[in-house]
Amino acid sequence: METKPLDIRADADHAIVWRNDRLYLLDQRLLPGEECYLELHGADETASAIRDMVVRGAPAIGITAAYGVVLAARRRYAESPAGWRGLMTHDYSVLATSRPTAVNLFWALDRMKRVADNLTAGDPEQRLLREARAIHQEDVAANRTMGGLGAGLIKEYTSVITHCNAGALATGGYGTALGVVRTAYVAGKVKMVYADETRPWLQGSRLTAWELARDGIPVTLLTDGAAASRLAQGGIDWVIVGSDRIAANGDVANKIGTYNLAVVARHHGVRVMVVAPTSTVDMSLASGAEIPIETRDPAEVLRCGGRQIGADGVDAWNPVFDITPAALVDAIVTEKGVVRSPNAETMAQMMAR
Repeated sequence: METKPLDIRADADHAIVWRNDRLYLLDQRLLPGEECYLELHGADETASAIRDMVVRGAPAIGITAAYGVVLAARRRYAESPAGWRGLMTHDYSVLATSRPTAVNLFWALDRMKRVADNLTAGDPEQRLLREARAIHQEDVAANRTMGGLGAGLIKEYTSVITHCNAGALATGGYGTALGVVRTAYVAGKVKMVYADETRPWLQGSRLTAWELARDGIPVTLLTDGAAASRLAQGGIDWVIVGSDRIAANGDVANKIGTYNLAVVARHHGVRVMVVAPTSTVDMSLASGAEIPIETRDPAEVLRCGGRQIGADGVDAWNPVFDITPAALVDAIVTEKGVVRSPNAETMAQMMAR
């Protein structure tokens, strides 16, 4: 991977860019202090970018992986016009193992592989590129649909709280949870967005606040531990979050700390809205207990900004996601519609639409 200047404004709508037959990613590890792009050349680099958090958020990971397949096909066809499909077995594998929890990754890879497997003779790049672009464009359209559906659930002028980043940076553009916030704000329904900082990667403070400030939407940061006290003070009607995987019964895997927030929201009578495309719903898993939870390097918790903050000899448990039971979720919003009080039956009905 190499840093490249791009002649575009580095904003939330341009986090994933295909330009001049190259894939560029806005390096989200450097935000908000620095805005630069990394140019990727193949599947291995794309997988590293996903694994190293250059790009994150389930829909954005899936889109990036789809473009990674295009890069892989270009390289493999140049190596062997007759045997490129077989050579790509490694590329599918390395991309699939980059992040285990975000089901959009596997959904996008399966979709790209189906296209590749059905191609006849000739260079596969352009056909695969059309499919990757379609995945990208469909995600943006789904986000805008979900934005309208979710905003429709907000009946009065209020404040909301969100956790992690489920905005345009985590998707193809516009955002899932923040797509609802954007739409509701334009409709005059949102007074203030309270954003949890989201340790240890600080996606709330570095990314969500950056996106909302750029859009002129009022945002106030909270430490993760302050959310319960803020909810107790009133004036917040909704917790709005995204998801990396949703089980068939409506259990939700999202950034660690979402479960905490849902529990205290229920105690204070605040409703919980989960916003995610149907590509995030994994109907093969009966419940959240079956969702694989990624655990990352303890150093992410023991260090901050390059400085050690944990005592010598102390270990850390660093799960990236937690499971919020469906019983704590008031509504799941997808591009197919809204599921209120989700359970196995209502989720199946929504997915069958």
